[in-house]
Amino acid sequence: MDQTKKTYRRWREYLPKSIECVFNKTYKFSWLKADLFAGMTVGIIALPLSMALGISSGLTPSHGLYTAIVAGFFISLLGGSRVQVGGPTGAFVVIIYDILARHGYEGLILATLFAGFLLILMGIARLGVLIKYIPYPLVTGLTLGIACILFLSQMKDFFGLQTGNLPADFIAKLKGLMAAFPTCDPWAVGVGVGTLGLIIAIRRFLPRLPWAIASVGLVTTIVWILDLPIETVLSRYGELPRGLPKPGLPALPWNLTSLRILIPDAFTIAILAGLESLLAAVIGDRMAGSRHKPNCELIGQGIANIGACFFGGMPATGAFARTAANIKSGAKTPIAGMMHALVVLCILYAFGPVVSLVPLPALAAVLIVIAWQMSELSTLKHLLRAPLGDISVLVTTFFLTILLDIPTAVGVGIGLAACFFIKRMGDHKDVVRDSSQMEEEAESKKSAFPGIEVYEINGPLFFGVVDHLRVLGLKREKPPKVLILLMRKVPMIDASGLHALYALHEMVQKQGIHLMLSGIAESPLSDLKRFGLDARLGRENILPHIDAALARAESIMNG
Repeated sequence: MDQTKKTYRRWREYLPKSIECVFNKTYKFSWLKADLFAGMTVGIIALPLSMALGISSGLTPSHGLYTAIVAGFFISLLGGSRVQVGGPTGAFVVIIYDILARHGYEGLILATLFAGFLLILMGIARLGVLIKYIPYPLVTGLTLGIACILFLSQMKDFFGLQTGNLPADFIAKLKGLMAAFPTCDPWAVGVGVGTLGLIIAIRRFLPRLPWAIASVGLVTTIVWILDLPIETVLSRYGELPRGLPKPGLPALPWNLTSLRILIPDAFTIAILAGLESLLAAVIGDRMAGSRHKPNCELIGQGIANIGACFFGGMPATGAFARTAANIKSGAKTPIAGMMHALVVLCILYAFGPVVSLVPLPALAAVLIVIAWQMSELSTLKHLLRAPLGDISVLVTTFFLTILLDIPTAVGVGIGLAACFFIKRMGDHKDVVRDSSQMEEEAESKKSAFPGIEVYEINGPLFFGVVDHLRVLGLKREKPPKVLILLMRKVPMIDASGLHALYALHEMVQKQGIHLMLSGIAESPLSDLKRFGLDARLGRENILPHIDAALARAESIMNG
């Protein structure tokens, strides 16, 4: 019976939240009404955002809409969050644009398929919990860098510039935009600035109104009535199709060379999709008071990305803004996220020709606002007061994101953060404390003979702090007869720490000093035994607590 319960608990973490919530006896009709209302609200918000993200990624509005419908539906159906809303996001714009420039749409689809399978494997391997080990300054620097790139990518449509195809490189794109600035279209600028003004006014005075669809809808109506010479979705991409395309894949380059080239891109998509979706789920939990299943969420994200590939989509993940809007609209369960996808599908099916009339400068204005929201400048001001190491991680990640690429930024950022953490741990002045600093052992020390020294190791004994241990083995004018290491506060020992203990034993043995360990916990003790160090030290010299160690030390002193 106990084994059955254990197995059930183990596999329950992979049960999608949609099934868990809907088939729960507490689900009620009032929740269904709230979910349907929230889904309709977020669906209306997602429509212009998806179109704009499809365009800014180097694809078409249809690609963004298909992704919102297919991936958004499966993320809510199979994911591990009650309130997460998924689809195309600004974080992927840079990656998609770069992959398209190098490998075309077929290469993007193949990389996304691989990324989907990688996400599923990550969920099965229970890697979802690793999100807590990603430093916040790294995430902030990465998000800020992506926001800057997204902002720059909207300047062409916002100002109506005649630039041709711009390069993916940030500096080269900036130079291209500056060179094309004399071709600025006053009509496009007027529409873009007008849309921005409407968005600001709606967010300020009518916060309950969906600002994206309201502003874009009003500007589209004005442009159509006045017949202004503005480039629209229709003039550049043609009329939007009604509904989803037939499922299928384009002719993909199934050969070893292509696979080898695209594997790094697949890892980039998978890591960013997993990271952003889990961060959005964490934020959603804080707002809604719920608790997501990280591993189930990764599997849902993987299946959703694979599904999007079969319907002409692009990479997708959890969306911060849409998740927040979903919660504020009263969403209770994943039905709201599924409803949002169906609303986008219904609008596309019923009003495709009307949606095609949206001016491109208006969509650029929407994405400029999204880039501003992504930058999180208020959070940035607080982080700039953090320790110098955290600021270095943030700044380095930011510049590597805009000047090189996201995988390099993430890899270097994690490595730099790890180095600063190790240094801080190693520089801690109380890693090794002598007995005069240990008030709790005051009574026990009274019974100690002169010639017995007691030191406490405070924290994990790993490669960053082993130098503190080596100092104890240095030759002294009056070496003690017995050296006791109190290790009750050592949660783990790595290979460097075990080797340092071995080296310390060798050094003090040559000086005629007797080394003893006291209070070592079960986990580090098992590592000690596996290393063979217990036999080397002598099992009689590994004592359960300080009093036993002092008693043995006194017997050694008495000879």
